[in-house]
Amino acid sequence: MVSPLDSYVLFWLHPQLPQAPSKKAGKKVAATPKKGGGTSKVAKADWKEGFKKKQVGVSDMTLLTTITNESINENLQKRWTNAEIYTYIGAVLISVNPFKDLGIYTDEVLQRYKGKNRLEVPPHVFGIAESAYYNMNAYQENQCVIISGESGAGKTEAAKRIMQYIAAVSGGQDSSIQEIKDMVLATNPLLESFGCAKTLRNNNSSRHGKYLEIMFNSQGEPVGAQITNYLLEKGRVVGQVDNERNFHIFYQFTKGASDAQRESYGLQTPEAYAYTSLSNCLDVPGIDDVEDFSETIRAMQVIGLSDVEQSEIFRMLAIILWLGNVQYEELDDGNAKVADTGVTDFIAYLMDVDGERVQKVMTSKVMETQRGGRRGSVYDVPLNPAQASSGRNALAKAIYNNLFEWIVSKINVSMKARSSTAHLIGILDIFGFEIFEDNSFEQLCINYVNEKLQQIFIELTLKTEQEEYVREQIKWTPIKYFNNKIVCDLIEERRPPGLFAALNDACATAHADPSAADNSFVQRMAISWRQFLVKHYAGDVMYNVAGMTDKNKDVLVKDLLDLIASSSNQFLQGLFPDRPDPNSKKRPPTAGDRIKQSAGALVENLMRAQPSYIRTIKPNQNRSSTEYDTKAVLHQVKYLGLQENIRVRRAGFAYRNTFEKMVERFYLLSPSTSYAGEYTWQGDAKSGCERILTDTGIAKDEWQMGVTKAFIKNPETLFALETMRDRYWHNMAARIQRAWRNYMRYKHECARRIQRFWKNNKEGLEYAKTRDYGHQILAGRKERRRFSLISYRRFMGDYLDINGKSALGEELQAACGITEPVSFSSRIQVLVSKLGRSSKPSPRFLVLTEKAVYIVVTTVKDGQAYTTLERKIPLVTIKSVSMSTMRDDWMVLNCGVTEEGDPIISCVFKTELTATLLQLTQASITLTIAPAIEYNKKKDKKAQIKFLKDETVPRNDMYKSHTVHVPSGEPPNSLSRPPAKRKEGVVRPITQGKLLRKGGPSDKPTASRPKPAAQPLPGKSAVAVAAKPGMASSAGAHHAPPAPPPPGRAVAPPPPPPPPEPDVEQYKAKFAFDGQEGEMSFKKDDVLELVEKDDNGWWRVKKGSEEGWAPSNYLELIPPKPKAALAPPPPPLPPAGRRPPAAPAASTAPGVKVSVKSSAADPSAKPVAVFPGMAPSNGSATPWKKTPSNGSTESAAASSRPVSSIGHKPPPPVATKPKPGPPPIASKPGAPKVGAKPPIPTASRPPAAPPKPSAGGGGAAKPSAVGQMDLAAALAKRAQRLAD
Repeated sequence: MVSPLDSYVLFWLHPQLPQAPSKKAGKKVAATPKKGGGTSKVAKADWKEGFKKKQVGVSDMTLLTTITNESINENLQKRWTNAEIYTYIGAVLISVNPFKDLGIYTDEVLQRYKGKNRLEVPPHVFGIAESAYYNMNAYQENQCVIISGESGAGKTEAAKRIMQYIAAVSGGQDSSIQEIKDMVLATNPLLESFGCAKTLRNNNSSRHGKYLEIMFNSQGEPVGAQITNYLLEKGRVVGQVDNERNFHIFYQFTKGASDAQRESYGLQTPEAYAYTSLSNCLDVPGIDDVEDFSETIRAMQVIGLSDVEQSEIFRMLAIILWLGNVQYEELDDGNAKVADTGVTDFIAYLMDVDGERVQKVMTSKVMETQRGGRRGSVYDVPLNPAQASSGRNALAKAIYNNLFEWIVSKINVSMKARSSTAHLIGILDIFGFEIFEDNSFEQLCINYVNEKLQQIFIELTLKTEQEEYVREQIKWTPIKYFNNKIVCDLIEERRPPGLFAALNDACATAHADPSAADNSFVQRMAISWRQFLVKHYAGDVMYNVAGMTDKNKDVLVKDLLDLIASSSNQFLQGLFPDRPDPNSKKRPPTAGDRIKQSAGALVENLMRAQPSYIRTIKPNQNRSSTEYDTKAVLHQVKYLGLQENIRVRRAGFAYRNTFEKMVERFYLLSPSTSYAGEYTWQGDAKSGCERILTDTGIAKDEWQMGVTKAFIKNPETLFALETMRDRYWHNMAARIQRAWRNYMRYKHECARRIQRFWKNNKEGLEYAKTRDYGHQILAGRKERRRFSLISYRRFMGDYLDINGKSALGEELQAACGITEPVSFSSRIQVLVSKLGRSSKPSPRFLVLTEKAVYIVVTTVKDGQAYTTLERKIPLVTIKSVSMSTMRDDWMVLNCGVTEEGDPIISCVFKTELTATLLQLTQASITLTIAPAIEYNKKKDKKAQIKFLKDETVPRNDMYKSHTVHVPSGEPPNSLSRPPAKRKEGVVRPITQGKLLRKGGPSDKPTASRPKPAAQPLPGKSAVAVAAKPGMASSAGAHHAPPAPPPPGRAVAPPPPPPPPEPDVEQYKAKFAFDGQEGEMSFKKDDVLELVEKDDNGWWRVKKGSEEGWAPSNYLELIPPKPKAALAPPPPPLPPAGRRPPAAPAASTAPGVKVSVKSSAADPSAKPVAVFPGMAPSNGSATPWKKTPSNGSTESAAASSRPVSSIGHKPPPPVATKPKPGPPPIASKPGAPKVGAKPPIPTASRPPAAPPKPSAGGGGAAKPSAVGQMDLAAALAKRAQRLAD
């Protein structure tokens, strides 16, 4: 038997095994070939595989065979040497700083991690960002990314890459969302300039802590952000150790400032200022201060800082730089004197204060004595050079610290949430653990915060996890670890007093003299030397007591505050809004109090979110991209607790959640707990969770059930559950699409049959009308040919297919030079007279348009055929058409006196040609039918053609010497034969698609699976579930049939109708019907009352106290009883959203034929199921949906449907009933659709308006149902209307 750990190792060692599926739906896994199915196709080997980068070491150190600190270090070294800087320990990312650009943060690399779980792609900081973003959207929980490590390990770079990834994948097309993304990314260069500096260990070391919270709406789009700042190292402003630098902004400003700025602020190069030059480091390799200054200016503009605010920021920087150049001389009495008053005068100019006052506060301070709580005398006490320098530095540090806080607050105002916030992702980038030669109060605060972060890591990954296993009664092997809570208590506890409490007491008892306060602190700590050692988790640190109490006090003297208050510069005064009250007896908060409070708030924020960890490691102290200091890395591996982390990860469970949350997330995966997306489990949440995990086929050793939570061992199992959940919706959508496509194929096949019948009948009626017109113009004066009277004779018109662009048609069209459509074209014979010989018929082409008659001839010359226009006869020149009384095909177009004479033509379609000529000329041409035809030969010369009846002519007629021999034809009063009766046959079955629901009038419907009742999700009330479908009632546009009430629940009685009550239409059942749930069952001849009509073939009827749906073609209207001759009351108004029901179609008597002439058409009558569900392409109402005329109602009812064989035919088919399904689920609260950017940034974006009902689908435009109607009768009526 293979253990879970062995299977986990096997999963990674054998790449041919199936990989964990993506947690995003849509990624298809190649199907395994079937056994015995023949030879499977083998993929061709790719030669490029030999050049692929091989994996070095283990990408997840939970797979290490030997778990020791040395093996962890060795694995990290192998991967770092091979440019693989990221490694996992479960979900914790270990990052080793490469100290060079590896090209692994491009957009191409970023897209590879989008939508992937961490097992599908190599370890990367993008994988952590994707996991946090996905978990926030999927589990609706706040996330945070905690980045820890010592200074120079790459924490700031990791935070920047996380922001880069979230900005790229979070979507959102709104301009405000893109604006927030730009601002979030712009905070990096801005805060790096003001908060980072070059140190001995890191060229871009964060000298402050930053917690960035990115706020998202319910769609996962960023709508705002907020930055919390922690403990800026303001002491760096006034002094740095050798080979370090001040904050970047000072070097950017002094090197990249414009000429105007240099003139305004008296700006010089950095070597001219003490605060930037005393450490002997002005330039840093790899850092371009001038280019970075331009980037800082662009970031200020993106954040929204105005030009005035930017200039004031630079003014404050200039004040700080010039303050550093204030130098002191010692007088004979030991007091200090400003060496160069020009510097203080320029500072006074920049601060907008009096120059003499600046000199005074720089060299003296005001002291006030108190007697018995009352104010006493005030003295000006001169300062020695050391005290004066300390006061100068305190002013510079205070201005810079408050300026930095102002910039952070301005950033937060600009990035304030534009709409309601659903969740957030926090990114913690804070200073790393520090051990220097001389460690003071700043290092104590920094290392204290790192101790708190380590405590969080221990609490969440080690201590809390093991305590939870015990509490949940999970089988588990305990892991020993070091808990650093004792170190945190040593620093922050009040009783017994910790380091911060002892510092506060020392400052309170000896507040006047810093050295005396330091001695008091030494006594309280009971240490013999002016140093003390703290055993931190990252190593032992020796701290120097000198100056600690003064740094902890962190209070600006009253003289300097008064100097700032006297300034006319409002921006400078705004940096110091809160001044301590001299009359207050409450001790002002110290620096230790503030950092302790900030660390407590940070821990509280982090504990409210689901954490992701990035542990950064610094490979060497020289910032070398090739040196790997094994000893230094091993030390970091130990104090980071990576070995304990691996042991806990291998022995523990990767995921756990409460039963309620598990059921809410995954209840769709089991048919026992869900039906059609609704939760249906009747039991408790624990049994439901167990059923889900069992039904999904997960091995029992992969999960355990605790007391209140379910535990899943490996992350692959969770990813598989997520994939199944994503695929559930895709599978459901595919099933719905499949059923809908089947139904639409069925529907379209039916529509095509109806359309075919419609077109055939419509064309037949049009042809019949044209042929009737031909009979009318002949008026019984000419014998007819037998073939012209057959029923299927069609007047096609364009027999040469000129309009259809055939080859012959295009040739004739080019010869005639016409562009207008052709009304008639045919082959003819023209009587051509030859010189000295009798006339002879010659073949020609005749083309008739709305303007002229064209006669075209084809001749052969030199073996080549040429088609040319022989004659063009405008219609306006044709006076009459002459024909004989016999059945011949000859006719003459009488054009009056012309050079060419009248054309004598023989056309088989003479009646159609004549009818078309009369139609085109509005019957202005006279039709002459006589025993002989007279025509004009040339000019005034007339001639005549005689017609003789000759039965010896075999077929058609024969022309010879102005005489046409014609056999006998049909009588002149003959009409077209009636349409041939179609042969009755078996109706072809529908072969395409199928109905959504099986069954019909001949098949008893099978009972479907009963739908289980929906249950409220665990932990949620039933009221919330009941309120969920409220969206359906508010739509108001779709009138779907109401769902039947569930059994056992009383139906509210309908409201009483207003008097006088109108008559209710009653229908008699023509056939028996056995209905299902929601349907009305009835027997033949049952009387039913109509409640509601619907145009889908189902009507809501009532029998007694029961209501239900019934097929409309099973019902027959009972004629209303005659009323007494009283004034009829006004008709009741139809209900809102439904038109009054149309009058039912009456049946004609058996054997009655539908005649074309006798039918009075109602063109607005709606044919049943013709073009079902289709609207006209031009958006207008189709002809049968127009308002019917007043005179068409009676005729429509009189000839709606012949029922000659109604007693012998089976019941009609039942239309597809819209099954009353569950109402649509309303959207979750707090998830409005993102609309346009609101004009006021602080206002919430209103939710998008509900979609408008589509054409024909709204309640107001819903057509009323119509009864069954004979389609042929409807077509006949429409044709009759068009003829009238």
